[in-house]
Amino acid sequence: MERELILKSTALLLRQGRVYRLGEGSFYMKLSSSFIASQLLPLYANANLIVGYSGGVDSHVLLHLLASLPEFKNKITAVYVHHGLQICADDWAVHCQKCSEALGVKFKVLRVNGQAAVGESPEEAARNARYQAFKEILTETEVLLFAQHRNDQLETVLLQLFRGAGLKGLSGMPTKTSFAAGVLLRPLLDVSQEEIKQYALQHQLHWIEDPSNQDTQFDRNFLRHEVMPLLEQRWPSLDKMVARVAGHCAEAQTVLSANAKEQMLMLYGQQKRCLLISGLLQHDVLMQQWIMREWLGYLGVRMPSVKVLQAIFQDILAARQEANPIVRHDGFEIQRYRDGLYLIAEQDQFDVSQRLSWSDKSQPLRLNNNGLLQAGVAQQGIAADLWQQGTVQIKYRQGGEKIALPNRAGRHSLKKLYQEAGVAPWLRERMPVIYIDDRIAAIADLWVSKDFYGRAGESCIKLTWQQSP
Repeated sequence: MERELILKSTALLLRQGRVYRLGEGSFYMKLSSSFIASQLLPLYANANLIVGYSGGVDSHVLLHLLASLPEFKNKITAVYVHHGLQICADDWAVHCQKCSEALGVKFKVLRVNGQAAVGESPEEAARNARYQAFKEILTETEVLLFAQHRNDQLETVLLQLFRGAGLKGLSGMPTKTSFAAGVLLRPLLDVSQEEIKQYALQHQLHWIEDPSNQDTQFDRNFLRHEVMPLLEQRWPSLDKMVARVAGHCAEAQTVLSANAKEQMLMLYGQQKRCLLISGLLQHDVLMQQWIMREWLGYLGVRMPSVKVLQAIFQDILAARQEANPIVRHDGFEIQRYRDGLYLIAEQDQFDVSQRLSWSDKSQPLRLNNNGLLQAGVAQQGIAADLWQQGTVQIKYRQGGEKIALPNRAGRHSLKKLYQEAGVAPWLRERMPVIYIDDRIAAIADLWVSKDFYGRAGESCIKLTWQQSP
């Protein structure tokens, strides 16, 4: 009876856009400081904790639990992401700050642009903006914590199912994953929302209800308010069952992904950053798709849709070698050159007329929208004395440039050298040409001019060009 009364009073008090203080409940809950400590110690005992804090009941409970741990009390920063989408957002930020101060933890606001771009849903836009904001602040000494719970996992898996996702999507959200320079943890992922609200009742917590959470035009809200109540009436343990299925999918995904990644790395050329097409086509069609996904994931690109995968296989891999089809995906272009498949960032028109002076040669030189040039001591390369004494400039190919190479007769045009070395056409105009005292000394980190090449026993300089991603 007591539990029923508490749940009814909770329903009455949860009105849109307001903050409430609720009474205590007395029934058993597994949520406790020891429950959270078991997930953080000993692996993250020395880490700083960044908590995604919206002011809602879930994130408030998580913050309250973490603040109860003496080991972490002075290492917690609650971060509120201000999307600029709600009229009450400024008030919510103030509320979050006051709650953080009351718990004795640091607080920070991140302002982002949560407006949806063309072809992007409002939910996706807000989520992407939020995740990007956290990526920009997270360091390798920090752990990011989100308060997603088992009911969130249920909704996520069902939404992925309705969207036709594969194993990766049906795996749902992982409890732990690498994120930017640090780690992302979801310590409440095996906890139900009911248990979280029970904890909030017992500890008389204040929290915010975002009115947009009631708007059923959003897929997740429609599922939560219109569909889930019916499903849970029929299958009361649905959240646990779906979480178990997600775990099975995650295990299968891990095994298959590990195998595909091993095959992919055997086909991936680190220097040219391309995938060997002839090797890829030796695998069966299913493995080709797995390898393709692993390749794109390895390069940090969002997983492709079935439509994008089909376009890659039909328009690019099945095309003649001399053809130059392009498939665009996630801000990148996928192209082939000879036997290589390349991922190229979509970029503005490159200014080949630009010139850069490398005045402080002890420091790397950042090129305009073209990566980084570094110079290091080596046994072969540009003679160190010529490098140190000369005036170094970076230019780009204009046409007609030639260079004499060590142990090779004559002078060779850059066009011919690029063709011989298999440099992809879209890279050729971006190849930095290094001049010393107005004479070509090197082409990126591929060739050094005979006129500047260090003799045996001399101290030399080796150039490294770190291309833009």
